[in-house]
Amino acid sequence: LFPPLFFFRSVMAGPINQARAKISKIFNGEPQSYTRFNLTQNVEGESSHVEVKLSGDGEEEMEGTEVGHRHPASTYTQRPQRRYRTLCYGALLILFIFLSGYLIGYVTHRKPEASKLPETGPAACTTAGQPEESKDEGDAAVDPEPSLDWSDITSMLRQKLSSSAFDDLLRYLSFVGLVHEAGSSGDESLANKVLYTFKSLNMNPWNDEHYVQLQMPSMTKPNKIVFGSEEIGQPKGYLAYSATGTKEGKVVYANFGQIEELKYLLTTGVDLSEKIVLMRTGQISLAEKVANAAKFNASAVLIYPEPPYDGFDTKTELYGHVHLGTGDPYTPGFPSFNHTQFPPAKSSGLPEILAQTITADMALRIHQKMGGNDAPENFKGNLKGISRYRLGGDGDTMTVTVNNVLVDTKIHNIFGVLNGFIDPDHYVVIGAQRDSFSKGYAKSTVGTCLLVELARAIAEMMKGGFRPKRSIVFASWSAGDYGSVGTTEWLEGYLSSLDKKAFTYISLDGVIQGTKFRASASPLLYSLLKDTLKENAWVTFPHWCIPNILILPFCSLETMKMEDGAYPFLAFSGIPSISFRFVSDGGYGYFGTPLDNKANLEIATEQRLGDFCVSAAQVAGQMALRLVHDHILRLDVTSYTRFIRKHMVMINNRVNQLKHVVMEKAGTMSAPLSSKWLISAMGSYNRAADSVIDEILNSELEDREKCRTINNRIMRVEHNLLSQYVSPRDVPFRHIFFGTGDYTVSALTDHLRDLKEQVVGSDADLLRNQFALTTWTLQSCANDLAGDVWALDNEI
Repeated sequence: LFPPLFFFRSVMAGPINQARAKISKIFNGEPQSYTRFNLTQNVEGESSHVEVKLSGDGEEEMEGTEVGHRHPASTYTQRPQRRYRTLCYGALLILFIFLSGYLIGYVTHRKPEASKLPETGPAACTTAGQPEESKDEGDAAVDPEPSLDWSDITSMLRQKLSSSAFDDLLRYLSFVGLVHEAGSSGDESLANKVLYTFKSLNMNPWNDEHYVQLQMPSMTKPNKIVFGSEEIGQPKGYLAYSATGTKEGKVVYANFGQIEELKYLLTTGVDLSEKIVLMRTGQISLAEKVANAAKFNASAVLIYPEPPYDGFDTKTELYGHVHLGTGDPYTPGFPSFNHTQFPPAKSSGLPEILAQTITADMALRIHQKMGGNDAPENFKGNLKGISRYRLGGDGDTMTVTVNNVLVDTKIHNIFGVLNGFIDPDHYVVIGAQRDSFSKGYAKSTVGTCLLVELARAIAEMMKGGFRPKRSIVFASWSAGDYGSVGTTEWLEGYLSSLDKKAFTYISLDGVIQGTKFRASASPLLYSLLKDTLKENAWVTFPHWCIPNILILPFCSLETMKMEDGAYPFLAFSGIPSISFRFVSDGGYGYFGTPLDNKANLEIATEQRLGDFCVSAAQVAGQMALRLVHDHILRLDVTSYTRFIRKHMVMINNRVNQLKHVVMEKAGTMSAPLSSKWLISAMGSYNRAADSVIDEILNSELEDREKCRTINNRIMRVEHNLLSQYVSPRDVPFRHIFFGTGDYTVSALTDHLRDLKEQVVGSDADLLRNQFALTTWTLQSCANDLAGDVWALDNEI
């Protein structure tokens, strides 16, 4: 009588049983026995089985006995007419139950529409698009385990990426003459394109609006450069966040403006105080050049683009910023949301001196007029028309006027999410800068193209059966050319939660500049990058790159710099981050200029831009997929062991050099300095990292709760290396290895050297304080990685 019921969802068991009992009473006037079907999902991933239990209405279940009394006459001795009528009633009953169950099941189990993520941030990716858990008794759980193995996933990704698709999308995203400076109509138009694409992929996109202060040239008062009585020019290019006003002084040529070069000038008798320093681009960032000059009391800095190749237009304008930091410098430590009550504050990274860019043509005219001593050989640049580079003479007087103004600007960060099926509240973020001072083809357009195309490829993979355990968030940032403003403001807005949810950031900024591979990353991601490159060396990368690719993990990793788009995630929020790029030997040379266009990038990539887009997308996509696919996060805690040991060896060597140095305090002798406790903290981290690996090897990885517990410990490593002894508002980049400030390991190492050389300002008490803070930051990280507090062996 009941086989059709096997087609019903188990959640309908209750309603169907109640309906059947009532119908039985109507037709027979007495309760009937019924069958309850309980569909349960096997936790080991096997197919569902059906458990049949017989029970009476309101009575206890009996094993092997049908419960409920029925009179024999009513069962075996009916007359033919009654038997015929009973069969009719039974048929009608079956039909009624079948139709009722089907209709009720259809209504109650319609797939709900995915809720839109809130516009206030990423928190909604914990729920949006997730399979809804049924609260009905006996409902079958949907097994979210991936149905594809890793080789299937990588194969699917390769099939979804093609150079022709990238070429088409690049044409769509870029317009001839389109300007997409942060907050402009072009930037908003590009943001809408990204948002529309995310919507079409059902990625539940959302938008974070920020209200920031960006510095721009005055529309009525141009910036001006004058040499003596001759006007050199009124450059259209500028350096955002320069001090404003007018300064007059002697001009000094300082090459790249590195600290060593400025010190050299002092040794030759060239005083930089109140001087106007002329520099060329290269080696260090524009912000570092200006900050270095300010340390030597210069009054202004002029920076010109060094022609990277023959045929470089010497009239090309240069754009950039000189904030030695990231984010809106007028809301340090605060997110620039519209409802934030901003205090009157500004970043300590803002320069107090004038800074202005000039064209190479203007620089040529200045060099030709300068006198003084000849510059050393390594100061000579590539400007044509200069027979001798000079450092500057007493009569070389210049006047610099900067009239930039602050503009309140609304910017948009656009996000889309592909939800995971087991830990949707844990996610990897893939991001790219969208804005640019000028065309910014390599700086931002290519990265935005890769971001959108990767989102499309992975979304299609999910339709084809890929089931990521964790989520992937795609982010399109604005105001990146002003110093990762959009990125930093978002991080500041969700500072208290992102480190617990976002476990990796992959940057696509400036990802293609040439043909040779380079990368910067947290040590936690070294192994993942190495494995990804090995796996794809002969498939993904063009054949001319393979020799470089194979040696990359051992010699091509670079230290992440402040101008890197991934730097705020790593040094400010403590989220493991990576950025990689294809570069040229001499550097791309067109960033920050209108020459950063498709034609020049095609030349830099040997007319294979589409192929390199595929390669870059394959690297970023495969790293992200590995992070959301495996049971245990591919963050190698043992890589940090080797990284820490390298720094400790350097510190210990310098400490040993100070063993016989007498340190005095208030006239009394102090005990010799020792690195014993710092080395002990390093040992604690080493043991904790090994214990995590052992626990992984000895754990059942199908145990989701166990995996989540281990992953949570691994995720906190990077964040625990942020110094807990300084405020993120006062010292935003608190990472003891990658940050800036007196609390960093590099500052400790430098202070040891200065103390040995008795440099003015070195202080033994300050050094001991640095040792203590570094020791306990590292020890705290080790303690958290080791596990529960009651399981710790506190040897220190």
